[in-house]
Amino acid sequence: MLCRESYLERSFSVRADSLELAARLAGAGVYETYVVYERDDEWGVALGTAFEITVDAHGVHCADVHCADRKGRRSWSDADPISAIEAALASIPLSGWRAYGTASFEFAYVLHDIDGDHGVEPLLHLCIPRVEIRLCRGTATVRVLAADELDKMVELVTSLDETIAGDRGDTSDAPENPSSQLMPAAVLETSGAAKYKELVRVATQEIAARKLKKVIASRVVPVPSQVDIVATYVAGRRQNSPARSFLVDRGDLKLAGFSPETVLEVNAEGRLATQPLAGTRALVSDESENARLGAELLSDTKELAEHAISVKLAFEELGYVCEDGSVRVCEFMSISRRGTVQHLASRLAGVLKSGKSAWRAFQVLFPAVTASGIPKREAVDWIRRHETEGRSLYSGAVLTVSDDGAMDAALILRSIFQRGDSAWLRAGAGIVEQSTPDRELQETCEKLKCVARHLVASGCAV
Repeated sequence: MLCRESYLERSFSVRADSLELAARLAGAGVYETYVVYERDDEWGVALGTAFEITVDAHGVHCADVHCADRKGRRSWSDADPISAIEAALASIPLSGWRAYGTASFEFAYVLHDIDGDHGVEPLLHLCIPRVEIRLCRGTATVRVLAADELDKMVELVTSLDETIAGDRGDTSDAPENPSSQLMPAAVLETSGAAKYKELVRVATQEIAARKLKKVIASRVVPVPSQVDIVATYVAGRRQNSPARSFLVDRGDLKLAGFSPETVLEVNAEGRLATQPLAGTRALVSDESENARLGAELLSDTKELAEHAISVKLAFEELGYVCEDGSVRVCEFMSISRRGTVQHLASRLAGVLKSGKSAWRAFQVLFPAVTASGIPKREAVDWIRRHETEGRSLYSGAVLTVSDDGAMDAALILRSIFQRGDSAWLRAGAGIVEQSTPDRELQETCEKLKCVARHLVASGCAV
């Protein structure tokens, strides 16, 4: 039996807004990598890496990052990926851990046995942090693995908390609107527009030929200027109302986003839920116009059909891993407001079967039906063949996993991606037989604005 270590932790009161404090902690440069994950009223901040689990085309790998010899590394190449991930997590000599990480869209190739280029990045990347800070309703909980780091990290949180409080008292030098207009509306509307409309036409033809029922086609829009990813996260979160939000720095790749929906939520007792959104109209500053667009959405047969078949597939998928009779639709076709768009939203829940884990539920639900299509395997393969750029983390997931079996996975949409000097946005739309190229292009523009309006140039303060 493994002798497990535990985190040392200390809780104390803070006054700062959790969003701002989490962003300051991420940007403090204490460790080279970080993940910030907002769920409900809690911001989790993971700093540095103690243990790392990755999945690539060759298998699953687990590393004790600070172990210099090969004894700190193990690989599983023969087992199915989910069993291997579970074995890797079970091997962690630590109790009370919470892992933070990402799953790329191409992880679906492994899960659904699809041939294709996996790219050079890990398909799944999980880290168990050296330091974790949880911020919730005025309380900060600092958790560390090294005893000599506890006082240091408590001091850092306290210092940043005091700095933020002081900044609030002196706003004379604060810019009225720190968000730069880096992405004019014309750029969102024209970048790759012709190719995208052709992609929609191809999709509708194949759907009419009964090769698919629905597929999500996406397009990339490059950002022409340097972006401050942390400041963009703060500015964007202040103006968005996401289901989850996240800020990730993996060293080679950074992203910030405002997820409109969860792929999967599982608690320690095995109760789970998923939240498909499909069907979209703009969300504007005029409430009477929003009401008109919402009513239009609720009466549009194309949007209603697109949503209904997505819910039907999610219901069927949950049936594979849930107790018989436990799957239910607890919310159906309500209007959900997410930044610059409003969606048709549903929520399904169930209870895991005995012997089934959160990872098995993730396997059947990933990638989200609202980011892939129906049937899912055929839709993922269509995307692989027709989109000219691999998706990487776009329409994948940011997730947290705990040693008690709980999991929370947010769909990566409405996000800014950055690698080196390059940054880009990406958005898609659900294509069904009744789709038209112009309307689907317009829908991508509406979604892109969720992030594009809040980009902050490097050197600007929030």
